[in-house]
Amino acid sequence: MENVIEVKDVSKRFKVYADKGVTIKEKILSRSRNKYEEHTVLDDISFSVQKGESIGLIGHNGCGKSTLLKLLTRIMYPDEGSIKVKGRVSSLLELGAGFHPDMSGLENIYINASIFGLGKKEIDNRLKDIIEFSELGSYIDNPVRTYSSGMYMRLAFSVAINVNADILLVDEILAVGDVNFQTKCYNKLMDIKRQGTTIVLVSHSTEQIERVCERSIWIHDGKIRMDGKPRKVHNEYLKFMNDIRMGEVQEQIEEQTENIEVPETSEIEEKESFEIITPKKNEKSKYDRRGTGESRIEAVETLNKNGKKQKVFSLSDSIEFKMKYKCFKPYKGAYFGLSIFKDNGMLCYGTNMSVEDMELVDLMEDGAISIEFSNVQLMQGKYLVDVCIAHGADEMIDYVESACEFEIVQICREVGTFKMEHNWKK
Repeated sequence: MENVIEVKDVSKRFKVYADKGVTIKEKILSRSRNKYEEHTVLDDISFSVQKGESIGLIGHNGCGKSTLLKLLTRIMYPDEGSIKVKGRVSSLLELGAGFHPDMSGLENIYINASIFGLGKKEIDNRLKDIIEFSELGSYIDNPVRTYSSGMYMRLAFSVAINVNADILLVDEILAVGDVNFQTKCYNKLMDIKRQGTTIVLVSHSTEQIERVCERSIWIHDGKIRMDGKPRKVHNEYLKFMNDIRMGEVQEQIEEQTENIEVPETSEIEEKESFEIITPKKNEKSKYDRRGTGESRIEAVETLNKNGKKQKVFSLSDSIEFKMKYKCFKPYKGAYFGLSIFKDNGMLCYGTNMSVEDMELVDLMEDGAISIEFSNVQLMQGKYLVDVCIAHGADEMIDYVESACEFEIVQICREVGTFKMEHNWKK
């Protein structure tokens, strides 16, 4: 099958100036300061796209995806290598580029469509479809400066999607307008695909790419890291990004202390809050707490299966919550409890030693107690943990809200709060 896009050995670099003069005077006075670093955005990239093929471009921010699309549209040109594109190109990169604010929506349709290479007769033939798709109605005769941002984007999308291009380049713009209009945009995109239009889609949504494309290219630091079937490429990409996320968050957590400071006194203090002091910044944070105060939870640690402190876990990992407590006065027959909340406040799970008919604890001296979850089935997100020491049905010795937090990362396409074991049957 014929290739309509051929990218061969393409590199693109940008100069990043630390301090560059603008006026002639500034340039003369700051000549010695006009230093720059050369940043390579694309590094020797090669690939081809066949006629009618739909491909997705994925990768972290700054990897070169949008720069590549701009090279394909000839908004900019490569420093090295060659790009061959056959056929009319329509790009959904910066919607509304070329719109004049004082002209009406109708007038701007003619201006914007001509940028895509349409003549007046062609625009006349498509005008009705463009206006109907935009859903602007009588507003089409108003100056676009009176439009809301949603109306502005809908008009720009309607023009770009109705030019009957051979190649359509799309950069993260399938979230235009309300839910109904987004659905209409997606359906229109699929109609264009069925008509044999070649599509290149940049998106951070792997699900969106899998719905539209039969091929994905993963760009990492300016190079093609993987090229193949979307599901296979995306799984490797998500694994890579999860590993980075776990490392970053764990590194941040290790710089902080999790200890809850307790006053060095034998007296029971009737405080409604306690403070965590972070040595790095020496800033105090208030946490709600209540209780009689005979004993107090001094620290809560999250540990991995090897007993080491950890704050970021994967789905199905083991998590141990270790509560260190301090006794100010001997107390018999107490029990410990723990509740896990999503960071939006939704309770996910709660338990205590009493409801599980566990043996109660005599608090005679300082100590620690742990509860371990061997196979955590919480979905991706951040979670907060409340802990408590209690006695009987309604006597709270110490209750601490948001005593610690942890994060779950995963390579899982399901949604919700819990992963539930299941089987499909026919």
